Amino acid sequence: MIHYDDPALQHIEREITRIYDTDACGYPRSECLLDIRRRLLNDQALTHESQEELLPHIIAFNDALREALKHMYDRAHELYHQISAIQPGIELTAKCYLAYKYPSLHPIQGEDRQGFFDAICDSGWNRTYDNGIPFPLGLPDGLDQSFDSFIGMDCPPPNWNEGLDRELTKDLHLIRQFHQLFDHTNFALTDIIFCRNFVFEYSIVSEEKSTD
Repeated sequence: MIHYDDPALQHIEREITRIYDTDACGYPRSECLLDIRRRLLNDQALTHESQEELLPHIIAFNDALREALKHMYDRAHELYHQISAIQPGIELTAKCYLAYKYPSLHPIQGEDRQGFFDAICDSGWNRTYDNGIPFPLGLPDGLDQSFDSFIGMDCPPPNWNEGLDRELTKDLHLIRQFHQLFDHTNFALTDIIFCRNFVFEYSIVSEEKSTD
């Protein structure tokens, strides 16, 4: 069981929201708060009993993320081939982000939750998330990379479950981006696994040829 109503946790979340709302340059002060909050939540979420309870959401989030990344992967290749046929020498970068709306599946709801979610999902402020969900897809460098390779399913065992209960998650085929988001950003496990929607960003840079 996760105690979202823990007074220390609630105080940290209010302070993160306050700094985000009042101090655009307050990231250095809030980075430690984000990390402490993440540790407090994960200490509870990563017990065997809690992981067993959260397992359906872990599976559903991993599946939804895989589907979103497949959409992004296919769309990025389509855009690259369309544009490069007209303008050679372009570089395309595709990024995936958690949708901006606070997840309706999260067990804690309230008027203040969207403002807090805005803070922890601000890629310019939460710098471990500055490129969205790791990793961006870059073309043409990644043209020869299969989708399975992109999501880390081409290496044995195809399951990025480091940090989770190995026995509970041994057959889940968790993808690389799930692991990176969970283990290498300031999001707590329960910040991400209730999300089902994603947004994408595609950017194109053209290499201008110099003329004599």
